[in-house]
Amino acid sequence: MLRLEAAQLDTLWETLLPDAVRALPEDLARADVLLRDARLLEPFRAQWRRSCPRGLVDGRPTLAMQTYVRLMVLRARCGWGYEALVREVADSIHLRRFCLIPLHARVPDESTVRKLTRRLGPEVTDALIREVIALAARERRFRARALRVDSTVVAADVRYPTDSGLCAQAVRALGRAGRRVKAAVPTTTARVRDRSRAVARRVRALGRTIKRRTGEAKVAVQRLNEEAARAVRASAREARRLLAQARRSRSRARGVSPATRQRVLRELERVAALAERVAGQVRQRFAGEKIAHRVVSLFDVDARPLRRGKLSEPTQFGYVLQVAEATPHTRRGARGLVLPPALSASATGENTLLEHTAQELRDCGLRPREAAFDGGFGHLATAATMAGVRADMDLFIVGRGDNPGSRRTRRRRARYRVGCEGRIAHLKREYRAGRSRLKGERGARIWSGWAIFAYDVETVAAMPIGTG
Repeated sequence: MLRLEAAQLDTLWETLLPDAVRALPEDLARADVLLRDARLLEPFRAQWRRSCPRGLVDGRPTLAMQTYVRLMVLRARCGWGYEALVREVADSIHLRRFCLIPLHARVPDESTVRKLTRRLGPEVTDALIREVIALAARERRFRARALRVDSTVVAADVRYPTDSGLCAQAVRALGRAGRRVKAAVPTTTARVRDRSRAVARRVRALGRTIKRRTGEAKVAVQRLNEEAARAVRASAREARRLLAQARRSRSRARGVSPATRQRVLRELERVAALAERVAGQVRQRFAGEKIAHRVVSLFDVDARPLRRGKLSEPTQFGYVLQVAEATPHTRRGARGLVLPPALSASATGENTLLEHTAQELRDCGLRPREAAFDGGFGHLATAATMAGVRADMDLFIVGRGDNPGSRRTRRRRARYRVGCEGRIAHLKREYRAGRSRLKGERGARIWSGWAIFAYDVETVAAMPIGTG
């Protein structure tokens, strides 16, 4: 009875609201029409069929998938965090209508949206992007006649890594993980001493020493970094002793399940291994040895240092993202659809990620006649990869003197290729694709996928129906 009264109240509010309040803004209205297509939910149904044998195909009991998709589109467009997203939607009639949340209903909790995003993973976002491209080809007569490809860096959500800063992270993380193990297994006698204050003193001393910029300062910097690394090694040894005791013991604190006990033990072992790698990096750097698979953060271990030749940021920390945009023409102002992202944590060559892009073209059924690439792509490898998409595709690679076509055609394709730089900047500025707020390579793929999906939705929604 209470639910019926709430629905009646919601209907009454809808009747009393003026037309200007009830009608969605033009951009949201276009996106609303596009997102009502039931085929966009097919990736979710496939995911639920795999993970929920009993057949939960319409979404979680607390959150319909139509609402979830619209919430994530808003988050990417507006740059809100999950808490801000839920707060803004709850406070706006227009956003409630767009997200299909009645006025009397409660907006989903931010933890529900956040955890579901990680659970669904990048596979669902990639499938959603393919569905939007298929919808554009089916209903908006979209035809991909040209392709432009370039790569950029998706920055990890980490601080600039320094030896002393990583040592400070390591001793804090070891102390925190050690306390959790002590709380879960109270019979252990070993403990991990918190050396964060001692390392913090050396970090502050480093800041004062570097200002001197003399030969003596270099010696002092090395000494302070080595002292911080020794503190990390001491904490790591204590963590190993605590782990050995906890594994020999079968006790656990009241209220702690066996699964929780194992989880805190695994976490301490993981942090100890990372801390030992950080201490080893300090030794290798001052010994002049090459450091393979450098750790730049204890909280995002997949992130890597990347040198992309930018004067403002010679070294960036994160992931390489290859952006491929398929457009209906190569004229000035061409705007097309971006394919599902190809992303790697290592500084791989351009052509390594191009294999993923070519496969996405085949999966989406796109066969562009010409393609423009940055100068980092190799001619032979690019031609061999793209031949699997279309054998007679005309390729333009910046900086090569043997690009096919007349002088006018080459200039047109060069201008068209430059537009990919603008598209990357557009994705970073308007859809927050430049910095991933999710940890790990998988998190970066999820973040980039939702940004690209929101961009493609807005692009397809603005296309006239039935034109090419």
